[in-house]
Amino acid sequence: MSKSPTKPSFARPAGGWAALKSSAEHLISAGNPLTGVKSLLNVNQPEGFDCPGCAWGDPKHTSSFEFCESGVKAVSWEATSKRCTPEVMDAHTVTWLAEQDDCTLESLGRLTHPMIYDAPSDTYKAIDWDEAFAVVGRELRALDHPDQALFYTSGRTSNEAAFLWQLFVREFGTNNLPDCSNMCHEASGVALGESIGIGKGTILLEDMKRADAIFIFGQNPGTNHPRMLGDLKKAARRGAKIVTVNPLRERGLERFADPKNPIDMVGNAMGGEGTTLTSLYLQIQVGGDLALLKGMMKVIIAADETARAAGGKPVLDDAFIATHTYGLDALIADLKAEPWERILAQSGVSRDEIARAADIYINAGRVICTWAMGLTQHAMGVETIQQIINLLLLRGNIGRPGTGPCPVRGHSNVQGDRTMGITELPKQEFLDSLRRVFGFTPPSKPGVNTVEAIAAMRDGKAKALLAMGGNFAAACPDSDVTWAGLRALNLTVHVSTKLNRSHLVHGKTALIFPALGRTEIDTQKTGRQAITVEDSMSMVHASQGMNLPASDQLRSEPWIIAGIAMATLPTSKVPWATLRDDYRLIRAKIEAVFADFENFNERILRAGGFYLGNSAKERIWKTATSKANFIPACLPTQTTREAAQAQTQDRVFTLTTFRAHDQYNTTVYARNDRYRGIKNKRRVVFINADDLAAMNFTAGQHVDLSAVWHDSRSRVAKNFELVPYNIPRGCLGAYFPETNVLVPLDSHGARSGTPTNKSILVTLVAAR
Repeated sequence: MSKSPTKPSFARPAGGWAALKSSAEHLISAGNPLTGVKSLLNVNQPEGFDCPGCAWGDPKHTSSFEFCESGVKAVSWEATSKRCTPEVMDAHTVTWLAEQDDCTLESLGRLTHPMIYDAPSDTYKAIDWDEAFAVVGRELRALDHPDQALFYTSGRTSNEAAFLWQLFVREFGTNNLPDCSNMCHEASGVALGESIGIGKGTILLEDMKRADAIFIFGQNPGTNHPRMLGDLKKAARRGAKIVTVNPLRERGLERFADPKNPIDMVGNAMGGEGTTLTSLYLQIQVGGDLALLKGMMKVIIAADETARAAGGKPVLDDAFIATHTYGLDALIADLKAEPWERILAQSGVSRDEIARAADIYINAGRVICTWAMGLTQHAMGVETIQQIINLLLLRGNIGRPGTGPCPVRGHSNVQGDRTMGITELPKQEFLDSLRRVFGFTPPSKPGVNTVEAIAAMRDGKAKALLAMGGNFAAACPDSDVTWAGLRALNLTVHVSTKLNRSHLVHGKTALIFPALGRTEIDTQKTGRQAITVEDSMSMVHASQGMNLPASDQLRSEPWIIAGIAMATLPTSKVPWATLRDDYRLIRAKIEAVFADFENFNERILRAGGFYLGNSAKERIWKTATSKANFIPACLPTQTTREAAQAQTQDRVFTLTTFRAHDQYNTTVYARNDRYRGIKNKRRVVFINADDLAAMNFTAGQHVDLSAVWHDSRSRVAKNFELVPYNIPRGCLGAYFPETNVLVPLDSHGARSGTPTNKSILVTLVAAR
């Protein structure tokens, strides 16, 4: 087969030579390619470090090349030779830096020194660590009440750091522990907890090898967790059916050429199309998953009744349902009452397509359902995920090999942080355990989640924000409200590796604490240290950096937390200095608090780490009914877009936001999006070509997006270029964080508190 040089990159299979080329470009752009390559050879290895990218599972951490293009970007830009020194910061005012885009801030390189904001010069200045800790301790002790402080956590924080962080915060006297889970997979935890008794997915990586069908909802693994594509390719090649449910046509869900597979790469060089992944692609309306799932179950229930009437084999798993579930009759009644007209209108797909999806499910002996923020960041995210669990329960597809739910966490340790107690709603059993082990009484009053934290800043109830990683200012909704709240605080402290937007939208006293990265050697008084993380499949791995630190002033997250704690709590009951010096002692305390971490220090020595276990996988249901619960959910009689359209004369669209390919969460490595054909720009809005024509707009024209909401506030994202794309009519797509300004603070899941970044009502007008 001859090579096709004219085929654009977004029309080629995901991965392939384009992925290798992009990886090489990022290694070179980061300015330290040799160190970057050396680092990559230690990613996800038994004696190496856990990838600071996504939380997709690793095959025992034993193969030679266990990284992907996203991992290359994360590792190479952490191992960069570029440095954001005090001299660099002194040369630029915060006002000037705030005018730069996120890609420019990332390119300044690694932070090297602790710094404090100097108002007269509008710059950050270097500060000694002890002096910096003294400032933080003084500000926190000056608060009227501990609840005036907010303690944010990023999903990149290690288990050891997360445990110390929540321990300090609770000894300080509050449960104000908002975290990135509040903004991404909170709906998954709430839904799964009510349905099956544990807020985690049940599958292991080997289950992907046994599934007969895999249903993928609301996620784009080609950009967000490319290592998943290798497992999907293997599943497709052995004959498993893959059903994709997504409003946009994403190349990473259609075809894949594995950059680590020589045969794939030869075929890709010759113009080959790679492996076809998706058997059935359901291009739903934005937010149409709930309607689709109800339609599928409606078909399945009807097929079961037909089979029984004919004396055939039932479609439902009667034995499993009788033994392990509760509430089927209520679910069936709800499904029968839901009219097909509403299901079809709200899903955006045909009845035939729904029947085809249901048929694949019925004929598959073992089914996995996997999802990401395309489901969680909606007003009815919890209800939608519970319909996925209903679907799986109908045929006993939980607790058998090759079956189960799989929420794919986007950050490397977001699941581990929650396991370690990073939550604003701690269980009393956990608080009792902390009291037993450490000798102080933790507060029991619920804290605030991320949305509530922003409201507390807005209303003057919060006076301080300390962030363990992340980029709070860029990640949060309603940017104008969030930024005004941050600027009103007395204190902001950010533990970071790179300069980001949050350092520039700061409180009256603002400090930046530079931390060691995952790739770097962490040496304390007792010697070289290792930390641990937990992936999406409840596997706990050790991680040990191998690069020299970017500066001799960098400190580890546990060291920084201990320093803050000792400066703030002079009579603390916790042996902070001892724990800081030896992470094995931190893990011993974790073991004492959590029963699942028995022999913690010994078990992380195993190649591949260890499995925490999962009660639902063992068909033990820790719910109020002691069963797995069928939980119905009614479709709204009118969608939010229909309601908004009735109140305005302008055409209302539903905007969904997502990452570009050269982006990881709020970190922007470059202004490109290879799989969607975008080069060197980010302020674009993807629109159906028919909608483009109907609005009398043209491709390339610039527009302003205005949010439609019930309050009188103006929320506008200005000057976005229109790009025709394969997306359903009435729907738009754009990148975050540029569009976070459009998400109202009170537009969030009623059950989860998760902002509705995936369903924003907007109108378009030509930019001036």
